[in-house]
Amino acid sequence: MWFDFRWIAWNLDKIDQHGLHRDEVEFIVCNAQRPYPHRSGPNKWTGRGFTQGGRALQVIYVFDDDGAVFVIHARPLTRNERLRLRKMP
Repeated sequence: MWFDFRWIAWNLDKIDQHGLHRDEVEFIVCNAQRPYPHRSGPNKWTGRGFTQGGRALQVIYVFDDDGAVFVIHARPLTRNERLRLRKMP
């Protein structure tokens, strides 16, 4: 599924702090596999998955009023989180 993303200096800086690139983050959101994304709060969603390069990431985001995805947090998964994600059906 394809989404429009709203990137500003604030969220670009947040993902850069974790050594992530916006293409990786967008890939996780647009290519979510069950059970992701899942609702993690009012209008807040969490996605986890593997990038095309094989990196395992978590992305937390909201939808703006116009439907654009606004990433509020993204980070690499821990070793244990990666192992659990690989075991998911």
